[in-house]
This record gives sequence, structure tokens and C-alpha cells, in this order.
Amino acid sequence: MNQNTAFFDTLADELVDRGYSILHQGIPTDLCCQLRSRIKELDDEDFKRAGIGREQDHQINSQIRRDQIRWLSQNNPIENAYLNWMDTLRSALNQRLFMGLFDYEAHFAHYPIGAFYKRHVDAFKGRTNRVLTTVLYLNKNWLNEEGGELILYPETGDTPIECVLPESGTLVCFLSDRFPHEVLTAYRDRYSIAGWYRVNNTLGDQIDPPR
Repeated sequence: MNQNTAFFDTLADELVDRGYSILHQGIPTDLCCQLRSRIKELDDEDFKRAGIGREQDHQINSQIRRDQIRWLSQNNPIENAYLNWMDTLRSALNQRLFMGLFDYEAHFAHYPIGAFYKRHVDAFKGRTNRVLTTVLYLNKNWLNEEGGELILYPETGDTPIECVLPESGTLVCFLSDRFPHEVLTAYRDRYSIAGWYRVNNTLGDQIDPPR
């Protein structure tokens, strides 16, 4: 059994057992280093304020979230390498869990000092094709006092089930419609890649819905 096979098996087993997985060496180390270097190349103007909702319902609300985002592109070799890795992961999960994952989209996320994202869900049951959320962290030597933790909640109730430091290389995956979550206030610039695997709910050639 090679390293990737064991990794994919562990991720699949945890998704079946509890609906989420937290892996502290979630992608190859060299790719993680390249992504950290890539994000340092980007300027502030490369990012835009993130909103809530999609398409006609999209709006900016600084009381709910204050992060900034930039969508990954296949045109950049480092970003494309990450997208290819996540496509390999997509195929591995489909093989093991028959999830029907069809497509993946992802963006860099920058949380400046003071930024947060209030409790929310990434998908509403029966109303979206986002089925699996991924978050990869890109912050070396993150300290507890620097905040920015990802808090996962159960489907019902207010008691957190996980508190994840945004330490470089940590990959979090969870079922998009099952786990409310939030990002606590960051007291240091915080970087990550948020992504979503989707299924195709349409009969035509268009992915439903476009981002």
C-alpha cells in the first residue's frame, strides 16, 4: 500500500464514520511550500472582499464575514498543481465512497487582522450541489493566541465538536450540508484555500449552479 492509498483510505473512513476529517499532513509537503510561496506573490489588489450567497443573492456583509478571496486558476502552474491534486482526491473518494463528485472549485482566503466569518453552513440540504468542503491552511508556526481557529459544530446544538488551528499543511474535509462552522477572529494575517467538491444536478452541459 503506497502513502497516497493509506491517506485516501483514512480520509474516506473518517468521512463515513463521522462526516469530517482533519489531517495534519493533508497534501505533499513540497506542494504546500509552493502554495505558501505563491500566496506571498499576490498583491492586496489580487484579492476581493468575500460576500455571502450566490449569484443574484450575493452580497457583502461585514457583520458576517470580513475575509478576502481570490479564485484559483489552472493558468498558474502552482495553483494548477493543487487543483490536480484535489482532482486525484476526488477520484479516490468516488472510488471508495461512490459520492459522484463531479467538479471542484477553490479560492485563496486571506483573513487580515481582525477578520472573521460567523457561524454558517456551506450548503442547504436539497438546494445545492456543493457536497464536500475542504480547507487547507498555509500558516507556519501558528500560535493559540493568534486566534483564527475553525470551529465545527454538530448539525444541532451549540457545543463545538472541533477547534482547528490554521497551521500549515492541515487539511479539513467535511460534508457541506451537515456541519455549521465559523472562523474566529484572527490576530495575525491568516491564509488558507477553501474549496468545494460538487455533483452535477443538471441534465445539460452546464454545472449547477455556477459559482
